Amino acid sequence: MGSSFGKLFKISTFGESHGKGIGAVLEGCPAGLEISEDFIQAELDRRKPGQSKITTQRQEGDKVELLSGIFEGKATGTPIGMVIYNEDQRSKDYSHIAEKFRPSHADYTYQVKYGVRDYRGGGRSSARETAARVASGSIAKMFLKTLGIECYAYVSQVGGLKLEKSYQELDLGKIDDNIVRCPDGPMAEKMIDLIDEVRKSRDTIGGIVTGVIKGVPPGLGEPVFEKLHAELGKAMLSINAVKGFEFGSGFEGITMRGSEHNDVFYKDGDTVKTKTNHSGGIQGGISNGEDIYFRIAFKPVATIMTDQESVDLHGDATTVTGKGRHDPCVVPRAVPIVEAMSALVIADYYLINKTVKL
Repeated sequence: MGSSFGKLFKISTFGESHGKGIGAVLEGCPAGLEISEDFIQAELDRRKPGQSKITTQRQEGDKVELLSGIFEGKATGTPIGMVIYNEDQRSKDYSHIAEKFRPSHADYTYQVKYGVRDYRGGGRSSARETAARVASGSIAKMFLKTLGIECYAYVSQVGGLKLEKSYQELDLGKIDDNIVRCPDGPMAEKMIDLIDEVRKSRDTIGGIVTGVIKGVPPGLGEPVFEKLHAELGKAMLSINAVKGFEFGSGFEGITMRGSEHNDVFYKDGDTVKTKTNHSGGIQGGISNGEDIYFRIAFKPVATIMTDQESVDLHGDATTVTGKGRHDPCVVPRAVPIVEAMSALVIADYYLINKTVKL
């Protein structure tokens, strides 16, 4: 339980931060899909640690090894197995918290749930697990591309620095032009300076990633308990450090009157469209053919390089000192994770919709 996601296009991930490796088994990938190992690796390179001065300096190549389900460059329709071996574990960096609970980490909750925990880098609770999601999501991206569907994500806020431009005003092709993955150059520079300043002060900071999915056909989603936006919310809230999800007009929509907020329909040739898109491309839990867009809030990384009060395994007061290598801000590396989870949701719901219509 808790390590699988999806119904037809389904992934199950395994592994820990400081174990031998992490990986995934992907089921439901349509047979005959051309699989590019180079593309999978490129997506993993966008997420891997040590890529810039504003990310953790843990050095992992994150080289993926494809174990099954692919023959002569194409998916066979059988489970696709993937593994990424860990290379740069420094487990001794975590011996000091073997019996201590780090504030705002999963240490205490894992201990009370299982009665045992892997304290090395957080074990299974580590964000390192998301590499398996990115590898799987890259295959979902390849599948969606054949359907004309593309998933984007970019950093739109770091701390109090907020990009006021909407995604329509930005060139989404420039997301990877800078290390913070904000497609607005001047704002990106400010964000980089802020994250670097926070890093030097031995602290951390949070931010927001905006997701955009283009080309989604109308009709994806279920009408009651498995609404498309609910599944997207579940996907995003399953990512480490996520504290909030909103789609379309989100919380800002409450400031508008219904007459302003309603998306008026019109006919464009043979296609039904809406003049505005406050609905975020989803109405009644089902896609309407417009762009799907949403925002995800990421908290400041819980590990800080200063002393904090806590308790230990025996309930005694103690002090926790931050050690190891950690991101001062997760959002630059979260961008490919958000894209991957978006792709997994849409691929799954596309296949579900196909079976419903048979």
